[in-house]
Amino acid sequence: MPISRKIRKRFGQNFLVDKNIIRKILLSINPQKTDCFVEIGPGRGALTFPMLSHIDALDVIEIDKDLAENLSIHEQSSKLHIHCMDALKFDFKTLYKNGQKLRLVGNLPYNLSTPMLFHFLDYSGIVEDLHIMLQKEVADRMCSQPNRKTFGRLSVAIQARCQIKKLFDVKPNSFYPKPKVVSTMIRLIPDRILKDDLANQLNCVLKLAFSKRRKKISNALKTLFELNDFEKLGIDPVKRPENLTVDDYINLSRSITD
Repeated sequence: MPISRKIRKRFGQNFLVDKNIIRKILLSINPQKTDCFVEIGPGRGALTFPMLSHIDALDVIEIDKDLAENLSIHEQSSKLHIHCMDALKFDFKTLYKNGQKLRLVGNLPYNLSTPMLFHFLDYSGIVEDLHIMLQKEVADRMCSQPNRKTFGRLSVAIQARCQIKKLFDVKPNSFYPKPKVVSTMIRLIPDRILKDDLANQLNCVLKLAFSKRRKKISNALKTLFELNDFEKLGIDPVKRPENLTVDDYINLSRSITD
């Protein structure tokens, strides 16, 4: 099929070209025939078309009009539902039908991976799992544990809703053009649904806490909590934001909504 040769830097395009990595991804995903899959950023179809040999249909979200057109004229295009738009603006609820949860897969652009992750979290209640490739540094932050400098807002936001597992790293030469960083494939399985009011409070608490991460938690959150509020929840008020656990943040947020 015709191939769009132009690399659009504004979309953060790095196309996966390593067939061994593609096989590893497929083994990790283990697609089943009737699964409801959504691929974010299919690009030139390196993973898209191998997946179609395992499943009945595939929704893809591609912002690049030329790439979307190339996908639409492929010999397997009858099994594709192409949404040519920005994944950050896509309403995944439109694909949630008959109670069948979605399985998301994609290679996230490095410059947009964090906002995309927060967008996906808004739909965690209708998602079975996510298999996504992103910059290793971001994956490390997502998986980080308390008492580490890498533990922050993203770590808590993800772990408050999902089980997370690193699958494998991917070197730059597996892409064209080669990125300057190592990538990591991760699996997210949503396992805790946060009601809207709790989710909103958690986001508020995290933004405030980690914008002042070098301060004591009691000082960082002094506009939301009194000193005795921390003591009631069994949280040491002299700890710094990176020293609290995910459950500590959920309990703080829940105390506001109760």
